[in-house]
Amino acid sequence: MAKKPRQPLFSVDDALNLSRREIIELHQSYLNTTLVSMFKLLDFDKKFVKAEGVFLWDEDGKRYIDFLAGYGSLNVGHNNPEILAAVDKVNSRPNILQASLGAMPAALAHNLAVISPAGLKHSFFCNSGTEAVEGGLKLARLVTGRHKVVSAVGAFHGKTLGSLSVSGREKYKKLFRPLLEGCYVVKFGDEAALDRALDNRDVAAFIVEPIQGEAGVIPPPPGYLKKAAEICKKYGTLFIVDEIQTGLGRTGDMFACDHEHVKPDIMLLSKSLGGGVVPIGAILTTAAHWKAAYGTFDKALLHTSTFGGNARACAAGIAAVNYIIDNGLTEQAKQKGAYLLKKLQALQADHPMIKEVRGRGLLIGLEFKEPFKGYVDKFTGGALNKLYHEYFASLVASQLVQKYGIVTAFTLNNPNVLRFEPPLTIEYEQLDILVTALDDICGRNKTPGRMLVRAGQTYARRAASRPKKTIKSAK
Repeated sequence: MAKKPRQPLFSVDDALNLSRREIIELHQSYLNTTLVSMFKLLDFDKKFVKAEGVFLWDEDGKRYIDFLAGYGSLNVGHNNPEILAAVDKVNSRPNILQASLGAMPAALAHNLAVISPAGLKHSFFCNSGTEAVEGGLKLARLVTGRHKVVSAVGAFHGKTLGSLSVSGREKYKKLFRPLLEGCYVVKFGDEAALDRALDNRDVAAFIVEPIQGEAGVIPPPPGYLKKAAEICKKYGTLFIVDEIQTGLGRTGDMFACDHEHVKPDIMLLSKSLGGGVVPIGAILTTAAHWKAAYGTFDKALLHTSTFGGNARACAAGIAAVNYIIDNGLTEQAKQKGAYLLKKLQALQADHPMIKEVRGRGLLIGLEFKEPFKGYVDKFTGGALNKLYHEYFASLVASQLVQKYGIVTAFTLNNPNVLRFEPPLTIEYEQLDILVTALDDICGRNKTPGRMLVRAGQTYARRAASRPKKTIKSAK
């Protein structure tokens, strides 16, 4: 039987020279087809060719300000030269070598122990936030001998099976059931509900974000985290703080749990730990918990990762932590965040379509109202409000990128909230540009209904302008 002729393969140079249209077609053919359609309608299918600091440039030379920053992965900005230089320094070293004890993970683990809440000493390195969550849940089960886990309503901890089991939006969970058994939720910020959930003394861990990111940037009530830690201790439940999005200076403290001087049993990191250059995640815990979980020969290899702790990722982590500290980015986030929050709250007072502005440091959410009530919403069977809730923030994000050169997105568990989490190196002038753009958008549209109509017209035009196939064969 004759072999099927193989199509020519792309080289890296070929990929760099693909046109915007060719990239769209390749994504449509080989990646997420529906996501291509969504990005096309929102005008998020641009070809960006350069990134530096807080800026992005498209193929036409237009400059954009990045207020999304990889969902908080770019605390030190795009292509930070100090991070890149650190990775270059280890290019000749073995990057992945399990039959050895590497210098880079040793140094990074030391540095994390120095800057983390008191008591957190041992690290395990993985490749992403959701892997850190999975590892944290396994660690808690080993330490306590229990299997139940409690999390918060509205939480987001990732989309792998265990992480999804302790996340809060049913949309992402219902098609994958049955999920991990023994997972329960309590209302975020409700101390009494947490106490009731743990009082049988059969829960391994309570996992919580110190500020709920994907729920719409929801800070907890004052004192809640400290009280939650006390409740966990009372019942022998491990207190896991998910600092994947909030950590490393983002909220104006090195870690968001530092705001209340909380000492978790387990802390989870990722995103900005890799300096925006190399993916890396980390699980931190106390010496006692590490010994209980993995402190014997027969347990030492129960949880491993092929790529976890590789030299390049850990070098990036070392450089990122040092850069944040040496440049005072934590304090910058606190001051700039307070400035932006005040400006956005003033905007809320001027525009009725803005429901609330909230956050801490440079993790801020702006939530829009749902104004379609009475006859109009009843006439459409609630469809208008549903459309508004699911897509209105995306419409604003689309206008921001198209007309004002500002990149941002909605929060996954509350898509009616726009998120603003730029690199911590952003300047006040760029914060003002965002505020002015939002003021203009809200002022011109006056009502959400007007924006929905305009967006529908734009979407119809863009949907009708599907490009013809133009992909050339790879050389």
